[in-house]
Amino acid sequence: MNKNYTGIDYFRFIASLLIIAIHTSPLTSFSETGDFILTRILARVAVPFFLMTSGFFLISRYAYNDNKLWIFVKKTDLIYGSAMLIYIPINLYNGYFGMDNLLPNIIKDIVFDGTLYHLWYLPASILGAVIAWYLVRKFDYQTAFIVTAILYFIGLFGDSYYGVAEKIGVLGGFYNLIFQISDYTRNGIFFAPIFFVLGGLIADNRRKNEFRKSICGFSISFALMFIEALILHFCNLQRHDSMYIFLLPCMYFLFNIILHFRGKRIKWFRTLSLIIYIIHPIMIVVIRLFAKLLHLEGLLVDNSVVHYIMVCLSSVAFGTAVTVLWTKYRPKKVMYDSATDRAYIEIDLNNLEHNVRTLKKAMPPKCRLMAVVKAQAYGHRAYEISTHLEKIGVRSFAVATIDEGISLRKYGIRSEILILGYTSIYRASELKKYNLTQTLISFEYADALNRQGVMVKAHIKIDTGMHRLGISSDDFSDIKKVFAMKNINVCGVFTHLCCSDSSMPDDIAFTRGQIDDFYNLIDNLKESSISIPKLHIQSSYGFLNYPELKCSYVRTGVALYGVKSLPDDNIELQFDLRPVLSLKSQVVLIRQIEKGDTVGYGRRFIAERNSRIAILPIGYGDGFPRSLSDGNGKVLIDQYIVPVIGRICMDQLAVDITDTEDIAVGDIATLIDTEGCTELSADVVAKNSGSISNELLCRMGVMKNKLCKCIIPKNK
Repeated sequence: MNKNYTGIDYFRFIASLLIIAIHTSPLTSFSETGDFILTRILARVAVPFFLMTSGFFLISRYAYNDNKLWIFVKKTDLIYGSAMLIYIPINLYNGYFGMDNLLPNIIKDIVFDGTLYHLWYLPASILGAVIAWYLVRKFDYQTAFIVTAILYFIGLFGDSYYGVAEKIGVLGGFYNLIFQISDYTRNGIFFAPIFFVLGGLIADNRRKNEFRKSICGFSISFALMFIEALILHFCNLQRHDSMYIFLLPCMYFLFNIILHFRGKRIKWFRTLSLIIYIIHPIMIVVIRLFAKLLHLEGLLVDNSVVHYIMVCLSSVAFGTAVTVLWTKYRPKKVMYDSATDRAYIEIDLNNLEHNVRTLKKAMPPKCRLMAVVKAQAYGHRAYEISTHLEKIGVRSFAVATIDEGISLRKYGIRSEILILGYTSIYRASELKKYNLTQTLISFEYADALNRQGVMVKAHIKIDTGMHRLGISSDDFSDIKKVFAMKNINVCGVFTHLCCSDSSMPDDIAFTRGQIDDFYNLIDNLKESSISIPKLHIQSSYGFLNYPELKCSYVRTGVALYGVKSLPDDNIELQFDLRPVLSLKSQVVLIRQIEKGDTVGYGRRFIAERNSRIAILPIGYGDGFPRSLSDGNGKVLIDQYIVPVIGRICMDQLAVDITDTEDIAVGDIATLIDTEGCTELSADVVAKNSGSISNELLCRMGVMKNKLCKCIIPKNK
């Protein structure tokens, strides 16, 4: 199991103390310059850290929908509303509600500045999160970073560089207008979005071996920020002092350093740091009041270091008490994992990465891997598989339907997506909207799609003998006409080998004939001065048995997931491909039955001896084939391989554990294995069920609510 980001937990606490330092100026009693360095340079990493942490866990190109964003917004709204209520007494004491133009000023403060000086962070988080989320989801990180960097640099000249902007007439007027709407450019429009984007960028593109580079990068960028801040300070250019040019690279490298520290998570630090942030101004008032009552102002207030320490101690003490009570009495969430879910699939992304590297290494130069992720990525879950593949550099995907393609786009996939099957011509606008590439399944279909008047990217499917989809390789004139169609942008031409998995001489000869027909067609197109687009012929078996073909893509399906269709299939290229999916359940009941007792529907199992049977809460409704009933299927529990007995039910099955020891309720049961148990490999299980692994694995996708547990590569 991967370790958690303990560094984030610890730095949350450190950052909360730095925030207190900003608002108490601990070194003013001793050195104004020293206090400036502490509170206006060192401590300026605190708020960006909190924003980047939120972005790290929230912002991603790869998201199902907007629910995660709105949950964050609602939680932050609730915290913000509670904080505003808490500070009403202090606002009353300060005469806040006696100001001129009260209503517009309250609206301005709620949206931008906060109703007390430190609460600006909460509305800034909400605005920043929304802006960053939609920029990243609509475009990509590069575009989002450019846009938010522009906003940041606009804000920069209303903050640390205001002394430059105010001397330029037009700029001075521009910023005066901004300051009428918001007192600072340190807010959710100009300041927060870029740090959310940076946090998400690091989360989606995390790589190993960055620690030393990050230490070096942070040292250099912090030194430059230090120099920048001192120059601005001594030249008296700062209106405020939150936004520095070199704060951006400084925070990028610092956050990567923090992520290096992994271990057991300290969950309560998150709550503690939030409470410290919200409550510390009250503690400042309390300490000052306490000092006045005891006539200790000289020690507790005038001595800035002691004052800072007392505010920290009281804030931490109060925060700890509230955190303990909250942890004890808050409603408990049910955590769904292998210990609580009745059945689940386990996806080994390490093995997936290994398979991608292995296949790419064997491909000809300039040939790309096209990952076939139709049917929920052969049951492996399209979201988990596709997003991880794109993160590791796969740039081409194939699906069966337009809706599968749209789902990938909504998951954040930006790469090429080819629809291998039929799409209604009346959905042409959606093909264009989601930048999907459609397979042309016949000349008549291509002509009808062209007449929709929408420019569509397409690959021409050539029928070389499978006689399923495609324009016949003999219909040369029709194929030429497709290239001339006004609204069809032909980006590729491909065919499908119908028996490339066979080693029978007749099948090999037929496959060779398909290949020849395809290339003869391509040669004829060249002779007709048609520019040849990208070509692809091989699916998994086409590549494994005919690796010498030089194409633009290899459409990799079952091989990508590390299995053969059947265990006895002959393969020309022998690779170390590793299974990605395992299917697991758990023992929920153990029963003792007497000799002669029967088990299950139809009384198909009759005990020939006194027996112990275990019940697993999984069945054909979860994709495990009913044909594996009556001993055709096997299950691994502990180190024992035990037979399935009786008929498999929709959501239950029974196994005979008479000859085992120490199996107990709660033990994990493996029905499809990835770790070397040949009897439970997907192809063997499929053969025993009378099918192929392609179908068996696709069955795993029928239960979308079944838990999917990912084994994530350690370098991520």
